[in-house]
Amino acid sequence: MTEPQVALFMLGLFIFLVFLGFPIAFTLMAMGIIFGYYAYFDGDRMWRAFNRLEEDAGLYDSVTLWLDGFFNSRIFDLFINQTYTVMSNEVLTAVPLFLFMGYIVERANIVNRLFTTLNIASKNIPGSLGVAALITCALFATATGIVGAVVTLMGLLALPAMLKARYDTSFATGIICAGGTLGILIPPSIMLIVYAAASGTSIVRLYAGALLPGFLLVGLYMVYVVGRSILQPSVAPKPSPGEIPDVPFGRMLFMIATSFLPLAVLILAVLGSILFGLATPTEAAAIGALGGLLLAVAYQAMTFQRLRESVYLTVRTTAMVCWLFVGSYTFSSVFSYLGGEAVISEFVQGLDLTPLQFLLLAQLIIFLLGWPLEWSEIIIIFVPIFLPLLPMFGIDPLFFGILVALNLQTSFLTPPMAMSAYYLKGIAPPEVRLTQIFMGLIPFLFMVFLAMAIVYVFPQIVFYLPNAVYG
Repeated sequence: MTEPQVALFMLGLFIFLVFLGFPIAFTLMAMGIIFGYYAYFDGDRMWRAFNRLEEDAGLYDSVTLWLDGFFNSRIFDLFINQTYTVMSNEVLTAVPLFLFMGYIVERANIVNRLFTTLNIASKNIPGSLGVAALITCALFATATGIVGAVVTLMGLLALPAMLKARYDTSFATGIICAGGTLGILIPPSIMLIVYAAASGTSIVRLYAGALLPGFLLVGLYMVYVVGRSILQPSVAPKPSPGEIPDVPFGRMLFMIATSFLPLAVLILAVLGSILFGLATPTEAAAIGALGGLLLAVAYQAMTFQRLRESVYLTVRTTAMVCWLFVGSYTFSSVFSYLGGEAVISEFVQGLDLTPLQFLLLAQLIIFLLGWPLEWSEIIIIFVPIFLPLLPMFGIDPLFFGILVALNLQTSFLTPPMAMSAYYLKGIAPPEVRLTQIFMGLIPFLFMVFLAMAIVYVFPQIVFYLPNAVYG
C-alpha cells in the first residue's frame, strides 16, 4: 500500500471503530500513535542493535540500543508536543470558565422565576406559554451552553405547565427541544470557542458574526410558534380567565428586575466585554464565572454540594474536550504526513464543484455526522478536513463556521438520533411518546434549514457586525 492509501485506511478504520462504540478521544490517540509509528518508523538503530549482538557486544548494551531504537520514534515527540499545545492554548482556557458559569447558573434557581415572569408578561400573545418557554430556553441556553441541562430543566419546569394548559404534546415538546439547542449558536457559545481553536479564526469576530444569525433563528422559531397558535388555536389554547394572575405594573417590573434582568446583564457583560475589546474571551469567561457565583449567592442557592457538583462537571467536560483536541491534532498530523489531506484535496478538485455545491456537500456531510456524533467531535475531528479546502472555493472560514454552527442545531433535532428528544423523554410524563416529540421537532428542523438558506443568500447577516466593529 502507498502512504496515501494507508492514510485513507486509517480514516476508514477510525470511523469503523467509532461506530463500534470505542471512546473517540482515546481511539484518535491510539490510531495516531499506531499509524504514526509506521509513518515515522526508522529501523536503523534496531538493526545496529542486532549487528552488535552478532559482534558479541554486551547483551545489556544491545537491548538498551534496541529499545532506544524502538521508542525513539518522532510520533512520541509529536504526541507530547500536541498535548502541551492544547494545554497552553489560550483560547481553550475560556472553555472551563464558561462551563463553570453555565453549571452554576443552572443551579441558581433562576429559571423557575424567569419562566413564571415571562409567562405572565406574555399572556396576551397567542401561544403565550410557548413564547415564554422559548424565550426562557434561549436565554438560559445562551447563559449555560449545555443542551442537555437546558432541555432537562425546561422539561421539568415548562412541559407540565404547557400540558396542563392543554397544549398539543408535539407542539410543546418541540418548543423545548428546539429552544434548548440555541446555546451552541448564540454567543457566548462554547462551540464557537472550540471552532476558533480548531480553525484559527478570531473568536471575537466569530461571536460578532454569530449574533445576527442567532437572533434570526430565534425569530423564525418565534414566528412559527405565534403563527401556528393563531392559525391552529387547538395546539395552544388561550388561557382561561384567572388561569394566569393579573399582576400590577409595579409588581411586574420587580419580577422582571429580579428574574430576567440579572441573567441578561450577566450575558451582556460577558459578551459586551469581548466584542468591545474590554477583555479577552478568557478574562470575560472569568467575569462570567464570578457573576454566576454571585447570582447563586444572591438567590440563596449556593451550597457546598452544588459548588462541588459544578466543579466536577466542569472538570469532566473540559477534560473530554481537551483530550479530543489532543487526539485530533495527533491523528490529523499523521493523516496529513501520510498524504491523506492531499488525496482528499485532489479528489474534491477533480469533482469540479462550484462554491455552492461544495458548501452543500460539506453541510450535508456534517448533517449526517450529527446523527451518531456530538458537536464537539464533529468540530474537532471532521471540520478540520474541510478547512484547507475553503481557500480553493473562496469561502471565508468565519462564514463557514457560522453555517456549521447553524447546521449543528440539526444534530439535536433530527430523528431518529435527536439527542434533545431523548433528554426530554427521560424526564417527561409517561404518556408523552417519543414519536410525538419527533413530530414536534420537524417544523423547527425546517426553520434551521430556512435560516441557513437566508444566511447563504444574504451573507451580510454574518459579516455586517464583524466588519462594522472591527473593519
